[in-house]
Amino acid sequence: MKPNITIRLYQDWLDTVKEIFRGSGHPLSEELSDHEVAVAYYSQTASSDEEAQQLSLANAQRLQEMEQILLTNFEALILPDIRNRTGYEGDQFTFRWIYQQGEHVIEEYSEYRIPL
Repeated sequence: MKPNITIRLYQDWLDTVKEIFRGSGHPLSEELSDHEVAVAYYSQTASSDEEAQQLSLANAQRLQEMEQILLTNFEALILPDIRNRTGYEGDQFTFRWIYQQGEHVIEEYSEYRIPL
């Protein structure tokens, strides 16, 4: 059976950013675009709006590249490693970006973790 893969690392990152702002007591408007959310995050530490824009775009590209790497290498490298390390035999895979003492990609069903 062909694996069913769900992966949306950038959206997971954005959801985390929104949660950070909510937790800080300064929630972001629900009307902001994904790009505006990312820029708001980087504006907290960037020295200029231009730098925040650049950091936002670089992060989006980095996470999209990670998604592509995972998908490209899934059957040849990642799936055998998941099976070997976790014993998970299912065909449903959901990869998520999390921040937990550093960045990681986890696969929810097998609890497979890739530190970034």
